[in-house]
Amino acid sequence: QVQLVESGGGLVQPGGSLRVSCTASGSLLRIYGMAWYRQAPGKQRELVAAITRGGTTTYADSAKGRFTISMDNSKNTVVLQKNSLKPEDTAVYYCHAENQLSISARQEYWGQGTQVTVSS
Repeated sequence: QVQLVESGGGLVQPGGSLRVSCTASGSLLRIYGMAWYRQAPGKQRELVAAITRGGTTTYADSAKGRFTISMDNSKNTVVLQKNSLKPEDTAVYYCHAENQLSISARQEYWGQGTQVTVSS
């Protein structure tokens, strides 16, 4: 079983910056990749950014140029640095992890979510 513990989030003014982090722990831990998703009220959950253990990153168009995802493999921790925040970035941000069970099998885990509110 893998647990994901998120930290960061909160209230920030438009144009400001915020960082959220997530650490995975548990038995048989072999993280393949981690990601951040978000869900705004009345909307579907969407991918914000993802990173593999090898360092390959993926960003949503809305995050490109403003957000940076990084991962510390030794600590199984992923960090999302968010700059130039906009009110439309307001959402609950969820950490996601894929744990490698075997060469062909992975299991997904979700964090509990952390609220980010961008407002003046």
